[in-house]
Amino acid sequence: MVDKQKIVLETILEGKPQRQVAREMKISRTTIGKYLKNYEDVKSKLMGSDDLKLKEDIICPPKYNSSGRKKQKLTDEILQKIQLYLKENEEKRVTGRSKQQKKKIDILEALKDDGHDIGYTTVCNAVREIERRTREAFIRQQYSWGDSSEFDWGEVKLIIGQRLKVLQMGAFTTCKGNYRYADLYFSQKMENFLHLHAEFFQHVGGVYREIVYDNLRTAVAKFVGRSDKRPTEDLLKLSTYYNFRFRFCNTAKGNEKGHVEKSIEYIRRRVFSKKILSLLWRKQESI
Repeated sequence: MVDKQKIVLETILEGKPQRQVAREMKISRTTIGKYLKNYEDVKSKLMGSDDLKLKEDIICPPKYNSSGRKKQKLTDEILQKIQLYLKENEEKRVTGRSKQQKKKIDILEALKDDGHDIGYTTVCNAVREIERRTREAFIRQQYSWGDSSEFDWGEVKLIIGQRLKVLQMGAFTTCKGNYRYADLYFSQKMENFLHLHAEFFQHVGGVYREIVYDNLRTAVAKFVGRSDKRPTEDLLKLSTYYNFRFRFCNTAKGNEKGHVEKSIEYIRRRVFSKKILSLLWRKQESI
């Protein structure tokens, strides 16, 4: 705004040539001419007009259209390298090395080691934009009765015989209706895994068309590549005998079995906390 004012005053009031003003102010003569043309256009419109918008235009700072301007520091080469580092971080998360991921400051240092002149804020903005574009979209699934059920294991700590015991709770949750069924075992052995399935099918009076599992040792025999899993022989026999399909979740994707994901915590809280509190209350009353 100061430069704009100086250009107008020196060329119009003092009568200096545009070339001289451009040389003294070290500004392009094209820019000088643009400012003066804009000033003259607005001033001519103001003749005999009391338009407040025009008066604001003549004294406002110059405006620039930077929508088509290319980033000077953030080149395509740097963007490709940042995407490569983020992909490397994703592979580390999948393979259980999440603590070895590169943070934004590490990405900046790696870029500087490669000879790139770039700042930390630029790297942060680039990472944020890339993650925003690649963010997953989740679609709520619709199920019919008997379509699908999900299975998971979890721990329950109970005091038995005045000693703290860690028991394993196996739980089924139906995708339609969120019906929960669970039982306790001393381990997650295969015989307990099979027994709980038989109990659940008998309890509901039928077999669900599909059972969803995560990466259980009793369900997954071997990982084939990053996403394919080979089922255990016992799971194959179980599904053949009861005639149900099975599906495995992707690694670190708890949302793919979101119905059962919170069931262990829900059952543990709803069942054992109530019973323990009622027993303590009756014991206190008897005392």
